[in-house]
Amino acid sequence: MVVDDEVGIRSLLTIVLKRERYEAIPLADAAALRQAFDRVQPDVILLDLKLPDADGLDLLPQIKRQWPQTEVIILTGHATLDAAVSATKLGAYDFQKKPFEHKSLLLSVERALEHKQLTEEASSLRQALSSMSGGAAPVFQSAAMKAVVRTVERVAPSDVSVLITGESGTGKEVIADLIHALSPRSKGAFIKINCAALPRELIESELFGSVKGAYTGAQADREGLFRQAEGGTLLLDELSEMPIDTQSKLLRILQEKECRPVGGRASYKVDCRILASTNRVPEVAIKDGKMREDLYYRISTISIALPALRERREDIVALASSFLRRFASQAGRSIMGFSPAAAELLRKCDWPGNVRQLQNEVQRAVLMCEGQTVDVHDLSLGAPPVPGEEPADYTLLKGMERNAIVQLLKETGGNKLETAKRLGIGRQTLYNKIKSYGIDA
Repeated sequence: MVVDDEVGIRSLLTIVLKRERYEAIPLADAAALRQAFDRVQPDVILLDLKLPDADGLDLLPQIKRQWPQTEVIILTGHATLDAAVSATKLGAYDFQKKPFEHKSLLLSVERALEHKQLTEEASSLRQALSSMSGGAAPVFQSAAMKAVVRTVERVAPSDVSVLITGESGTGKEVIADLIHALSPRSKGAFIKINCAALPRELIESELFGSVKGAYTGAQADREGLFRQAEGGTLLLDELSEMPIDTQSKLLRILQEKECRPVGGRASYKVDCRILASTNRVPEVAIKDGKMREDLYYRISTISIALPALRERREDIVALASSFLRRFASQAGRSIMGFSPAAAELLRKCDWPGNVRQLQNEVQRAVLMCEGQTVDVHDLSLGAPPVPGEEPADYTLLKGMERNAIVQLLKETGGNKLETAKRLGIGRQTLYNKIKSYGIDA
């Protein structure tokens, strides 16, 4: 929604927004805005600070009372620090000075929409937390995950570094998203980097930035992720896969709050919150030389360990039901739930790929299910073992895990990388399981 009495600016903004595929509603004054209070709530309002019939700062509280979730970006040709501070205190998301650059304004709109979405997700989480004591069935029913969520709510408002540990697929990135969404930095950028996905020679320039000519192929200055995350949050995923010498430089940045681009002579101040995650046990990673001990102690001011799904079986069916509702809705299917036998099978599976594997299994079941209830035969977990391949002495739970691997290997034509991806585990972990279960791959 664009509220500005200058017809030229109002028309220009409407055109610019529509060009970016936003739906824009132009309004000329405060009276038109108040008449719109009974209409559908807009996601973002671009509000002129000085309207002929009202002051934008007087309108802000009215907007927030009527549309609490709407983000407001103030536009003004007479920007002052006092006005900006007042607007922020009254709930404005941003403050743009006229004449404005289209790029800057569109970036502000995009970030406002992202902030609105994160705020709504955080609000949903708080509702889920309040329901844990009774009422609607929450997604997290296990004591272990309730403790994790309580920790997240306590530490999110602070600026301390947090290390999130847990097996692949347990939801480490989800927890990082939640910490950022509940933090005072939620209006800033949330930058994520997978330390295992970048070549050793590029990770430092990606993180710290680089100057032209710093290395072969550096044809221009490069802005690092620390600078891009200024005012926001930076997630270092799979921290233990970062080269040890880079870990040493990261430690210095955490201590001195300054960062020097590769090949540069001057440092710049670092202003972002650092979150990190790893699927390795930190003590083992330190012993194996994969993580510096001093970096571990520095970055794990708060450490959050996510339990494997097999360690919180009371969450499995609740999570599966949540995934089922989502995927059934996306597929336009009317599937009411799981049969008792299917629910029991889900509970008994060891889920080596954790929540990610469960999500993939439910998505597949939605596609395979022909009725209104997911039954055992709709799950790949119930696939019979290949004749002659079954070891003599593994338990029922291990048998189901083995069957899941065999089934996925069949579906992928023996592609181990794709199979590991669908299971939510590493390729080496898959190789180990294939060997231990005696599977002919």
